[in-house]
Amino acid sequence: MTSITAIFFDLDGTLVDSSIGIHNAFTHTFKELGAPSPDAKTIRGFMGPPLESSFATCLPKEQISEAVQIYRSYYKAKGIHEAQLFPQIIELLQELSKNYPLYITTTKNTPTAQDMTKNFGIYHFFDGIYGSSPQALHKADVIRQALETHHLAPETVVIIGDTKFDMIGAQETGIKKLAVTWGFGEEKDLMDYNPDWIAHQTEDILNHLQKKD
Repeated sequence: MTSITAIFFDLDGTLVDSSIGIHNAFTHTFKELGAPSPDAKTIRGFMGPPLESSFATCLPKEQISEAVQIYRSYYKAKGIHEAQLFPQIIELLQELSKNYPLYITTTKNTPTAQDMTKNFGIYHFFDGIYGSSPQALHKADVIRQALETHHLAPETVVIIGDTKFDMIGAQETGIKKLAVTWGFGEEKDLMDYNPDWIAHQTEDILNHLQKKD
């Protein structure tokens, strides 16, 4: 078994319960555009993929860029404060950072991800924070950027994430997959992508990774 030399964390739904702020940012955006807002279940499905992909499912192409701008403006001003860390996250990061370099790979844009981690007092745990951009729109693009920047061998890296988009990004880049079940994704969807490990609580993450050292 190849040992793990670095850990990539997803942000929303893995470290941070940001569901209220994300929901409010989406409903605000549709209201501002004068467009009907999807139901709560549909909006929950938007928590994971890039904003552009989510808006493309229910808005005309010419409105997508404006929608992203409205969403990010609301989220920076209000949504970022409508979130909280999941239980035991600080303790988890404290423990893992003793043995591994930690990174964030998220489809949230990088400045917002940086602001959020600073607000929660966890920014200092990470050796790099990578978010989506026009050049790195999907999770696999963000992962590749982190791998290349830090010269990491994919087979020695694991991503810890809560949705199928994390699992897909891992498959496309050749890194290992540790799925968590407390976030936005459905466990049955996660299992479809054959994660290397699955965690129902933060303690499980430590147990899995310590066994593989």
